[in-house]
Amino acid sequence: MKRRYGLLLVAALIIGVSLPILIGREALLPVLARLPAERLLLMLGIIFVAWNLNAGRLRLLTGGMGMHLRQGRALATVMATEFAICATPGGTGGPLTYAWLLKRQGLPMTRGAALYVADQLVDMVFFVSALLAFGLYWLAFPSDMHLGWQVAVLAGLLASGLFLVGWGLRHYRPLLLATGRLLRRLHISPARRRSLARRVLDFRRSLSLVRSYSSWRLVTLYLFCTGHWLLRYSILYLAALSLGAQIDWNYAFLVQMISLTAGQATFMPGGSGGAEASGSLLLLPYMDAATAAATVLVWRFVTFHWYLIAGGPVFAAVAGRPLWQRLQSGDATTQT
Repeated sequence: MKRRYGLLLVAALIIGVSLPILIGREALLPVLARLPAERLLLMLGIIFVAWNLNAGRLRLLTGGMGMHLRQGRALATVMATEFAICATPGGTGGPLTYAWLLKRQGLPMTRGAALYVADQLVDMVFFVSALLAFGLYWLAFPSDMHLGWQVAVLAGLLASGLFLVGWGLRHYRPLLLATGRLLRRLHISPARRRSLARRVLDFRRSLSLVRSYSSWRLVTLYLFCTGHWLLRYSILYLAALSLGAQIDWNYAFLVQMISLTAGQATFMPGGSGGAEASGSLLLLPYMDAATAAATVLVWRFVTFHWYLIAGGPVFAAVAGRPLWQRLQSGDATTQT
């Protein structure tokens, strides 16, 4: 299984590079040669700032639990988690890495998992707000972009996710009872069922603690989230601009949302294949095939390959082989 996992990661990297090459063909390299080195360094610097904003988010979340986390340690946790997200199918390694590294700092796994979910919920609130803002903007200032149904689907999915999480937290007792009956039919031992129930209840209590954070902490958390995503989702726009193409920033933002959502559907590490194909197709109406492919290649290097290159050594330093083997085996169970 570990060998297949490694082959899947290698396949994802090959697919992610091959698709833009197939789309751009022989004209791709001359277009890529137009990319100024200082622009590439600027984009990598933007990602570093975005990682630090995420580290600030982590410090705010853990600080509310009474845990003091230094910026350097928080940054290492963020970079290692981003590496795990990019290196595992569907990003499944991210939550385990996040919670496992926080456990090494003294926070129980269930609380770390709750903080990861809280972090994702803040992201979802931001994206719903961004999509609503785009919709209002286009109503006030109509454009030639025809992404109405895509925006509506994305907003609907995010809003549905927020609703389901809220409903599950409010009506957790029926869910626990139904899950217990299912586990009993699967012949899971009573001791394992009780252990799982305790973890779920502890997870819910931890998530409820986040809801009780002070207003200033929650507002600052949202501002850090906004800064992170505005920077990260500016990369495609900057890549196109650096290669001589012109697209609207809000269109580039939506292209990334749609492409990464399509990438998740492939369940490949980093969303390889789906992200490159959909991103190129969405850019083709505004630039030639070679420029679109080059733009996607630069964007994916900065937001996917660079996460592996820079995050890999950090992951090795703070997590090491035990967690990597756990990710490879798909074992997400850890003692609290």
